Amino acid sequence: MAEIQLLDQKTIDNIAAGEVIERPASVVKELVENAIDAKATAVTVEIKDGGMTLMRVTDNGCGIPKEEVKTAFLRHATSKIRTVEDLVCVSSLGFRGEALSSISAVGQVEVITKTAGAFSGVSYKIFGGEEQGFEEIGAPDGTTFLVRNLFYNTPARRKFLKSPVTEAGYVEQIMVHMALSHPDVAFKFIHNSKNKMYTSGNGNVKDIIYHLYGREVAGALLPISVESQTAKVDGYIGKPFISRGNRNYESYFINGRYIKSKIIYKAVEDGYKTFTMAHKYPFVCLNIQVEPELLDVNVHPTKMEIRFRNERELYELIESGIKEVLTHKEIIPKAEIGKPEKKEKKVLPGKMPEPFEQVRRNGKSPDEPEKEAVPEPWAAGRDFQKAQNPAVQVQKSVSAGVNYNEQAKTEEIKQITLNETSLLDEEARPDRKVIGQLFKTYWLIEYEDQLFIMDQHAAHEKVNYEKLMKSFREKKVYSQGVEPPYVVTLSMAEAKVLSETKEVFEQLGFTIEAFGGNEFCIRQVPANLYGLKEKELFMELLDSLTADGIKKDPEMITDKIASMACKMSAKGNQRMSLPEVKNLLDLLMECENPYTCPHGRPTMIKMSKYEIEKKFKRVL
Repeated sequence: MAEIQLLDQKTIDNIAAGEVIERPASVVKELVENAIDAKATAVTVEIKDGGMTLMRVTDNGCGIPKEEVKTAFLRHATSKIRTVEDLVCVSSLGFRGEALSSISAVGQVEVITKTAGAFSGVSYKIFGGEEQGFEEIGAPDGTTFLVRNLFYNTPARRKFLKSPVTEAGYVEQIMVHMALSHPDVAFKFIHNSKNKMYTSGNGNVKDIIYHLYGREVAGALLPISVESQTAKVDGYIGKPFISRGNRNYESYFINGRYIKSKIIYKAVEDGYKTFTMAHKYPFVCLNIQVEPELLDVNVHPTKMEIRFRNERELYELIESGIKEVLTHKEIIPKAEIGKPEKKEKKVLPGKMPEPFEQVRRNGKSPDEPEKEAVPEPWAAGRDFQKAQNPAVQVQKSVSAGVNYNEQAKTEEIKQITLNETSLLDEEARPDRKVIGQLFKTYWLIEYEDQLFIMDQHAAHEKVNYEKLMKSFREKKVYSQGVEPPYVVTLSMAEAKVLSETKEVFEQLGFTIEAFGGNEFCIRQVPANLYGLKEKELFMELLDSLTADGIKKDPEMITDKIASMACKMSAKGNQRMSLPEVKNLLDLLMECENPYTCPHGRPTMIKMSKYEIEKKFKRVL
């Protein structure tokens, strides 16, 4: 065995840095969090080459007193906590006291800072953990950090960084999360001297979402505000048609800190269940306030993971809150005709906090107006907009005086709003007109100045699904006997599952009896499924169940009820009579959520008279 000995301080610092600093985005995150903790109202982040050659973070916060600057770079030096007891109620974003020490261990760092009461500021340089200079300097109130040549002294780690474009995308994601979680702070993000993001700091989250994600997302937001005894959830959720194949649309903030949590992911996605299609994830931006003593943020060096003492209560609050909002809003997507018009770029008046040392670096006066940069499509956090509609461009600049509500007055509304009478309201029944069937699948319905197109299978499927779910919950089922009975052969494991979940099958309308050995006979099946491959459905349902799974997740059964509803519904490419369609509309009116099928597909879409006339050039 090798001799045991203490590591030298430089090695210790590099190990600590490896836990906290993974890439340029990690540096930006720590420095911006420090700026926010310093009560900054404006923060500018500039990077070059993805942050590998330069990162500059400037804020107008309280600054660092001259006598405390060197101490700030020591390990475990922090102003956020004093004792171990403080860890259970910490409310600041940073508190470990390792950020500046870790950054200076793997980069060439210069800090220029000044407090409000000081006559002058100070400049402190520390490269690779070794002090290079300390002097007084003229500076405005606040702090500027310059980090050059990250990992210059650990080239092996530098090789693991990705391309500058990719690393810049990670930094932008950090800035997006900061902007959404702190709407009262004005942020500016610059990459390779090009402006990539502005926020005005006016405190309006909806404005920020509009300028970060575009008009389509902002026009499909639904506010949410729910609370329990120990937690409160505020923010916005997107209508179900605003979804994508990954979780890039999902942002959650616990007491102002962006985190990742499996329990919150599950709560959100369970809340959207049956509203979105399988393997699609919704847009949500939630600010969750939880009593600090119920949290453990000291789980991982990056503070990205978190533990909750009230985990179950938080899950139920979010899941039920989302379901409540979606259930009581009309969510019929609008059929777009033609390409959306390009919007004028708006320039932010006034100046964001600019690094004052710019004069000595490039000779440019701070008062000289900056040339407006042309936005580039490199931002990873915005790629989804081009993927969904290449004509929709990301808005890169924003007027500080812009108000989203005023902007919305001049934009076309993409969804039916609560101020309109719905096609499925009782008062609309006398005026809606069923025109006819299209492609043996869709029905054209005229109401006021809108043309609705209903998918007969999706609509019928939703009616049947809610009917089956109601019967399942109320234990009111109707069975149909089969003669001769179906005989199935089950393994020992399958027979065990069947014996432990027999009540579930009975609630669905199946009657199953032992037939000797490893065989069972199905004597009755759900009445509405008679003649529709009931045996195959039974085996499909049995395969998906386990004794433990049914206890842990009772809603697993709803997936199979959706399959039953699908099998018993009118299919596409199938003729339906006019009375049948009118009856289907009446039944759809009675549904709790008539706008999506159990798999999340829309039951109908709409087009306005104006859009149709515009297509025929009757209006310009």
